[in-house]
Amino acid sequence: QVQLVESGGGLVQAGGSLRLSCAASGSGTIFSMNGMGWYRQAPGKQRELVAVLSTGGSTNYADSVKGRFTISGDNNKRTVYLQMNSLITEDTAVYYCYAERDTGYRYWGQGTQVTVSS
Repeated sequence: QVQLVESGGGLVQAGGSLRLSCAASGSGTIFSMNGMGWYRQAPGKQRELVAVLSTGGSTNYADSVKGRFTISGDNNKRTVYLQMNSLITEDTAVYYCYAERDTGYRYWGQGTQVTVSS
């Protein structure tokens, strides 16, 4: 069994910053991975990919966050972070981290709320 635990969400004013963290734990954490990343889901909208960190170290970002968000972490340690700068109200959402096994199966965190006020 694998659990992903997120932290770091909260309320911030527009222009501010937050750092999200995600760590995997549990008896099933020893497995080969494709990578880890973050999705978000705003009220009334579909879940969208925010950023990906592959096992090889490459990163990928949604166009809407490029230049403002930075993903980092260590897939071997099953940790991933999302540094969010220059936040805007459109970034308000529940943010979910995931870890993808080499089989393609994904584990998900419970989600952490990020609210950006104007």
